[in-house]
Amino acid sequence: MRASEGYFHSYDREQRGQYYAANANLRQTRAIARQCYTKVMILFRRKNIHVYELLSGLFVMTLIVSNIASIKIVSVGPFVFDAGTILFPLAYIIGDIVTEVYGYRKMRSLIYTGVFTLLLAMLMFWIVQYLPGASDWHNQAAYDSTLGVVWRIVGASIIALFIGEMMNAYVMATMKVSTKGKALWRRMISSSAVGSALDTVVFSLIAFAGVLDWGVMGQLILTVFLIKILTEVAVSPLTIRLIAYVKRHEGIDTYEKPAAYLVN
Repeated sequence: MRASEGYFHSYDREQRGQYYAANANLRQTRAIARQCYTKVMILFRRKNIHVYELLSGLFVMTLIVSNIASIKIVSVGPFVFDAGTILFPLAYIIGDIVTEVYGYRKMRSLIYTGVFTLLLAMLMFWIVQYLPGASDWHNQAAYDSTLGVVWRIVGASIIALFIGEMMNAYVMATMKVSTKGKALWRRMISSSAVGSALDTVVFSLIAFAGVLDWGVMGQLILTVFLIKILTEVAVSPLTIRLIAYVKRHEGIDTYEKPAAYLVN
């Protein structure tokens, strides 16, 4: 056998060894994932884990991550918008699920929790921003540009979130009572349209009035609103299935007309 042939055989064996090792790792990862999925589903069936708790955590995570991601302005084709817009519609989808299954008061409590958590996170970022850095830490400018707090933006975000989510829940719950639980798709889209419109307009006016030209602000409001609504429409079949699953799993289907005073 020539030396070159021996080299190629050795190379092939090494490649096969790496391939088999990668496959073994992949099989092990899949096995672990299956075990985790099985354990989680057992907990769900035993109701040791309630869907409301998972939705609450996901809702709060969405608010915090969206606010951090909104620092980056992205351009997709002719559209310019903050990156937080990509994830934020999930908050309204969760709001639809919680309001439809658990009722207006549960969603209202979740909104309070979300606002408080978001404010606490921003306060923590602000405190850390002004704490003196270690002598060998030279990333203050990077921190300021990503996690640095601008209270005008934070205030705009919290006020807009509160008004938008509250109205989304109010419209969803009111329409459910008036339609006797029918026309779920129409109720979801209508409530999200009202909530998203208020959220987008309130945030843009508080955050950018006097900073952006009115024409630019109008384009921004329209773009962000369309992204939110189109996302809601696109995932609505999945949302409807999730609502049906949660109702079966929890054994709950709440009909609750909101009081005249929304925040009581």
